[in-house]
Amino acid sequence: MSLRERWLYALKPGSWPKLLVAALLGQAMGIAATGRVHVWALLAGFAFTLLHLSFVVLLNDWGDQEVDALKRRLFPDLCSPKTIVDDILDARSVLYGGLGAGAAAAGVALAAQLWLGRPGLALGAAGCMFLFWAYTLPPLRLNYRGGGELLEMIGVGFALPWWNAYLQSGEVSPPAMVVLPAFLLLALSSALASGLSDEPSDRLGGKRTFTVLFGPVAVRQAVEGLVLGGMIVWALLPILAPGSVSGLVLAPVILVMGIEFTDLRKAGASAEIDTYVGITHYKNHLHQVIWRGTTVLAGLLAVGALLFGGVVV
Repeated sequence: MSLRERWLYALKPGSWPKLLVAALLGQAMGIAATGRVHVWALLAGFAFTLLHLSFVVLLNDWGDQEVDALKRRLFPDLCSPKTIVDDILDARSVLYGGLGAGAAAAGVALAAQLWLGRPGLALGAAGCMFLFWAYTLPPLRLNYRGGGELLEMIGVGFALPWWNAYLQSGEVSPPAMVVLPAFLLLALSSALASGLSDEPSDRLGGKRTFTVLFGPVAVRQAVEGLVLGGMIVWALLPILAPGSVSGLVLAPVILVMGIEFTDLRKAGASAEIDTYVGITHYKNHLHQVIWRGTTVLAGLLAVGALLFGGVVV
């Protein structure tokens, strides 16, 4: 692998949609509030999100190198190559790369705050990054002590979309925030599922994930229940919050998610569900439910607003 290929592998582009979809939803919430697209806010939002992603991915690998080494010993032929353990990049490069990405993300947030007149935007960005710090790194390391999934739920399900919505609209509480309670449920389902394939090594490595504490069967039941709950909350929004989001916007979202949810249930009932391949298949279907449904929602929110608005630079 060339040096560029090593860094690209370390940045794990396959995991990017988890945060990019959250940012997209936030930008759409902001557009829905103003009826227009602020181009610089859109660019700054995705620049921050990509840098924040790099900060999270690299420092997570640096913080988890002991557990990754344990996983390599336990499953030498099953798990994918680990950035530090398998010498794709050395630990110092990963640490400095992560810290550099975090500093650049903070710089983008501060510049956007000053340029666009968004008081507290940089503080909000610092909050997004602190949630990850508390997840993996000392002194809190809540992913090891218990509660890491709840931090991920808050970070992905609320903090990042809210930050992007505020950046785009300048409104601290845009009306479309009513979609976030359901998105929090979806973010928690993704966070719970992330521990399914790592349960043996996490248990031996001292991590107190929900899968370690309650077992994979209970976690899969919770994952599917949370997804169904999120779909129900979105479907009932016209009743729960009249005048907030049209049923015409939500109907295609529920249809797309319902189709994907059927495949998720089938994957969960598969005879291979307790194998590494089966768990990977299950998580892929979960991501399709969340990412496709949320992307459709974001697109319809934005397009609906733009029919009556415009684009500003």
